Amino acid sequence: MSKSLWTPSQSRIDSAWISQFIAMVNGAFPEAQASDYASLQRWALTDPEGFWAAVWQFCGVVASETGDTVLVDADRFPGARWFPDAQLNFAENLMRYRDDRIALVSLLENGERRELSYAGLYAKVAQLAASLRAEGVGKGDRVVGFMPNIAETVIAMLAASSIGAIWSSCSPDFGINGVMDRFGQIQPKVMFCADGYYYNGKSCDSLERVKAIVGQIDSLQRVVVVPLTKPSPDLAAIDNAVLFDDYLNSDASEVEFAQLPFDHPLYVMYSSGTTGVPKCIVHGAGGTLLQHLKEQQLLVDLGRADVFFYFTTCGWMMWNWLVSGLALGATLVLYDGSPFAREGTLLLDAIDDEGITVFGTSAKFIAALEKAGLKPAQSHKLDSLKTILSTGSPLSHESFEYVYRDFKADVCLSSISGGTDILSCFVGGCGILPVHVGE
Repeated sequence: MSKSLWTPSQSRIDSAWISQFIAMVNGAFPEAQASDYASLQRWALTDPEGFWAAVWQFCGVVASETGDTVLVDADRFPGARWFPDAQLNFAENLMRYRDDRIALVSLLENGERRELSYAGLYAKVAQLAASLRAEGVGKGDRVVGFMPNIAETVIAMLAASSIGAIWSSCSPDFGINGVMDRFGQIQPKVMFCADGYYYNGKSCDSLERVKAIVGQIDSLQRVVVVPLTKPSPDLAAIDNAVLFDDYLNSDASEVEFAQLPFDHPLYVMYSSGTTGVPKCIVHGAGGTLLQHLKEQQLLVDLGRADVFFYFTTCGWMMWNWLVSGLALGATLVLYDGSPFAREGTLLLDAIDDEGITVFGTSAKFIAALEKAGLKPAQSHKLDSLKTILSTGSPLSHESFEYVYRDFKADVCLSSISGGTDILSCFVGGCGILPVHVGE
């Protein structure tokens, strides 16, 4: 086995969600005989029905109906059906908290910062969901975002999924053809966009591309625009366009969460497009919810006290993964802009400024910091940081060494690997296991 770089303290192991999960499993499923990670994994593989029933219970899935059946047609792949009698709503699970704790912190490259509490998030979603219903948006309709990574994007996704509509998104740096290759396939009713975005020290306009896109998608009946780079963007040239705040129904105060089957469509993702037009990949609400709860609560050890950041655009599946952190009551830090702003220090500053506990990034970013000679352990406090997640490509042996030498010694570094195909992780880390070079 390769060299061990970090071993969790006993107190960290004892307080971890996965340790509490193991204790619950042993009480409810004595045959599991789970005493550590390895034995828990063996039980999960031999009794998947018991394992997923335990995840559902431990993670507190909100559902109007659970049903007694966990798995039907288990020998069919594909074709197995999970929780066939369940009725739930994805957005309701992400909005189970409605208090004054901060839900979203939005940071832009130009220094702008906004925050929204869980109560404020619920209020905005209620207003927007009411407007979408009045627009005629219903179960199975598509709502899309050509959006930067800001709070309004999260609000729009939650409002759409609360109704039972299907959400899909692209990053605003996509060209017209790239957007049409995706949105052109799914016939959306409503599109959310911003007037522009900031990247690499520049303000970039989006509305010219929005105009062209709207002209090519006949199904669009409403375009909702978020002013980001201009206080009052001119929407006259865009059919059926309205500003975000003007579109909100200020009289609505409650969200009507549509209760839907476990496998009701939630997201449309897209393949990379390297072998032709990107292929649509539809992900169901229940499977997405359970996978993300399992990965974030049991493996990342995410909870209510955490401040969770992942560098991502709205065109990458890690955005969908990040947003699910709301289900666990964490504060999400959204950032839109270049990760290398301020000579690579902007995101490092955010760790200290926002008290980030779980910092998600890429192998490329970590390698770039080392190449630039940055030593965060010397330039920043990083007291809050307990976990670093890296994905996008395998993390090199040298980057593992760099993190523990020059970034932070007492941190759980997880080189994770996921996929758009499953909207979750093939490989994750675990906060109660040691970290080894290159693992």
